[in-house]
Amino acid sequence: MPHTLAPHTPPANRHAARAAQYQPGNAATPRPIALAMVFTALIALALTLLGAGQAAARGAPESFADLAEELSPAVVNISTTQTVSGNQDFEAPQLPPGFPFEDQFREFFERGPGMSPRRVSSLGSGFIIDEKGVVVTNNHVIADADEIEVILTDGTSFEAEIVGRDSKTDIAVLRIDPKGTKLKAVPFGSSLDARVGDWVVAIGNPFGLGGTVTAGIISAMNRDIAAGPYDDFIQTDASINRGNSGGPLFNLDGQVIGVNTAIISPSGGSIGIGFSIPSEIAQNVIDQLLEFGETRRGWLGVRIQTVTDEIAETLGLDEARGALVAEVTEGSPADKAGIEPGDLIMTFDGKPIPEMRDLPRIVADTKIGKTVPVEVLRRGKKQTYDVKVERLDEAEQQAAVTDPSGSNDPAGSEVPALGLTLSELTPTLRKQYSLANEVSGVLITDIQTDSPARGTLRTGDVIVEVAQQGVKTPTQVRDQIKTQTDDKKSVVLFLINRGG
Repeated sequence: MPHTLAPHTPPANRHAARAAQYQPGNAATPRPIALAMVFTALIALALTLLGAGQAAARGAPESFADLAEELSPAVVNISTTQTVSGNQDFEAPQLPPGFPFEDQFREFFERGPGMSPRRVSSLGSGFIIDEKGVVVTNNHVIADADEIEVILTDGTSFEAEIVGRDSKTDIAVLRIDPKGTKLKAVPFGSSLDARVGDWVVAIGNPFGLGGTVTAGIISAMNRDIAAGPYDDFIQTDASINRGNSGGPLFNLDGQVIGVNTAIISPSGGSIGIGFSIPSEIAQNVIDQLLEFGETRRGWLGVRIQTVTDEIAETLGLDEARGALVAEVTEGSPADKAGIEPGDLIMTFDGKPIPEMRDLPRIVADTKIGKTVPVEVLRRGKKQTYDVKVERLDEAEQQAAVTDPSGSNDPAGSEVPALGLTLSELTPTLRKQYSLANEVSGVLITDIQTDSPARGTLRTGDVIVEVAQQGVKTPTQVRDQIKTQTDDKKSVVLFLINRGG
């Protein structure tokens, strides 16, 4: 079932016909009037035909019947079963003192009513991509399943084995033995060619009904719904409900451009907001699962954060873009190449980074061992570093900087412009704030109530850089702030070490 995150007619073309210039005559000269009327009618007819031709070119189909008939045999139902213990969360009622048969009731509930294991079934969707028996679905459809059954539209069923699955993109690949049955497979298309407003068709198994066809348009692209680190969903208003998960999203050429996976719905039913994994992401994962039985993603070794408008201003950018490096993992590909905290990654392997969230996906899709150019902005100058991409292990994380809070120490040096009290790092302060010896910078020990930094900086934060310049003393912090204010900068960029 999909994760629950809590026919359009093209407008007619309008053409304004140029009015015929005509000076009215008398009743004895009717011919010019008749000719003008015929001429106007011909113009109107020509424009009407032109408008009809343009409407047809938009690809709005009169019917989806041929497409549904052709594609439906390739869409399958996924039936799973698993064994669970009964009444795991059952809580015994509180009995009043002296309740009749109190001992028997207590023994009954301690033993556990109905605690014998039971079989639970669930239904989802999938589609065949290889006539030899390769089936694609969602990982959450087959998660924790003891048995998986693939059911064709004619009712023929096959036991399925898991080839591989990936929880980060919610993709799973299954294999069945057709045993002589001729299977219908469907090809992938390019989700990069899809545009907002294009017609799409979803086929799946909503609520266990099987073989259900719905149609709509692509409502939006590149949606981030916080489902995983590589979110880049297609949003559609084609009806997607519980049980559609794992089913295909087709374009009008009969190509799969998405794998339906989630909906937003307060009630659990379709409200016209569904999400599909783009084929460009799904295909790469599927190919790896078929080849290796697991995913092999690229690793850069940086912790990154979003570039806000304020940060963009301090970096001299006309708009917010790129991924700001907050930390570089020691010994990582980025560290070996020379990338530093405070660098703004602008492109990776020639691909622009419009937003911070684009970088992890692009890095993950990069071939292991490939050396790629990475363009960064450092202190106002663009520099390019060659990075040899390594494999991402499960222990490695590419995430934004975390936000643990600190405590308060009133001692130190004042920075009146920001209402901060600062101190150099001493052994006593390192112990008090649990700071490792390798942490370097200036400690914030107090923030005034009316400080413009309140809500952004915290006591216990260690200022590592100010305006991309390293600092070790409170004086250096004050000097850098003064330099920024003298340059008429309204925002100052800090690199902070928070909680390690």
